[in-house]
Amino acid sequence: MTTKTLTVGPKIKTALPGPNAKRALAGDDKCISPSYTRSYPLVAKSGRGIVVTDVDGNEFFDFSAGIAVTSTGHCHPHVVEAIQKQAAELIHMSGTDFYYESMVELAERLSKIAPMPGPHKIYYGNSGAEAVEAALKLARYHTRRQNVIAFFGAFHGRTMGALSLTASKPQQKRRFAPLVPGVTHVRYPDVYRGCSGGQQDAEAFALGCARYIEEKLFKTILAPEEVAAIFIEPIQGEGGYVIAPKVFMQELRRTCDKHGILLVVDEVQSGVGRTGKWWAVEHTGVQPDIVCMAKGIASGMPLGIMMSKAEIMDWVPGSHASTFGGNPVCIAAALATLDVIEKEGLLKNSEEVGNYMLKRMSGWPAKHKIVGDVRGRGLMIGVEIIKDKKTKEYGNEERDRIVELAFERGILFLGCGPSTVRIAPPLVVTKDEADAAMDALEESIEIVSKEV
Repeated sequence: MTTKTLTVGPKIKTALPGPNAKRALAGDDKCISPSYTRSYPLVAKSGRGIVVTDVDGNEFFDFSAGIAVTSTGHCHPHVVEAIQKQAAELIHMSGTDFYYESMVELAERLSKIAPMPGPHKIYYGNSGAEAVEAALKLARYHTRRQNVIAFFGAFHGRTMGALSLTASKPQQKRRFAPLVPGVTHVRYPDVYRGCSGGQQDAEAFALGCARYIEEKLFKTILAPEEVAAIFIEPIQGEGGYVIAPKVFMQELRRTCDKHGILLVVDEVQSGVGRTGKWWAVEHTGVQPDIVCMAKGIASGMPLGIMMSKAEIMDWVPGSHASTFGGNPVCIAAALATLDVIEKEGLLKNSEEVGNYMLKRMSGWPAKHKIVGDVRGRGLMIGVEIIKDKKTKEYGNEERDRIVELAFERGILFLGCGPSTVRIAPPLVVTKDEADAAMDALEESIEIVSKEV
């Protein structure tokens, strides 16, 4: 590989982890829950744009965006200013018992960019899991039905209702049963692993996955009139950055319309401009009934939102609430985030830089023996690592090694799915910064390829 000479790049000054980081890691080992998953010993101190500086002064390019959270980059000046101003005026009064003007303002802003026709109503929580929990409860409440359908590979959160919908890794559910009953999982259309190749074959496979619900599930174990909702990620996040084909989403919509089932899209990771549109579902032309969002909506502040068609949100006072949901400081950050995305043209930037990266990496499966697939939309890109081209055996250990090597080179990636490297930088990323990250990633892939 020929490495380009770049004017931008990370700056690593110490061995990793550095001395200050080692002290923090020792304290973490004593005090912090061992349930957290850490991919490498980054101890962050500050962040600006796509750069994260650790406690030893090492500067990294963050191509994880805090798990797709810091949509406008770390500490965007406009977002920081909005947070500081609001914190000096009012931090909390609980929007479930009192009123904030900003709750209405943000709801109106979101309604204008919703992926389905209005009018809409908004529920505020603190996280993606809470948004999903709210959607699950609302779907059951509105339809008076008890069952829901979700997909293998899905990640909807770790609270008990969201966890019941999740089907990504066994450890996420191990020793937590019994979970919420009434959830049936079916196959998600992973085209790379589900068909031999070609657009026609891929569409046929995806259509078959969707029709399985109608043609098999509803004729054997699940009465359609008892199904409240289908929960779907338009692009699976934790599941491996796997895209749901257009024909699949359209068939789900047809099935929902036929049987009075609500279509709930989980846009917690894929939404708020990450794919070059406000919502990933917009790439399919399908209009959902409910949208769950969080992560990038407030550039790092904790905010989860469930938005539905107004006629669906028919529950009465006391049905559901959240003490901190819709906190005025978090809403201020969200309003500022929307301003930045619109004024700085970040939807267009996501599309352009994402396409640039996908084009450069498109030849990697043919070039590198352990790269099976490169897929994505906008700045939500997955590079699947495999052990064997014929069997497509997952290369999970190889993927983890690649992520570690990239960290040593100053680039922060994370894994997702069994063996995928996820690429999800802030929406402000430039092509030069993307080149630096891809150089480090490809170099890491080449090293691991030689070790296999």
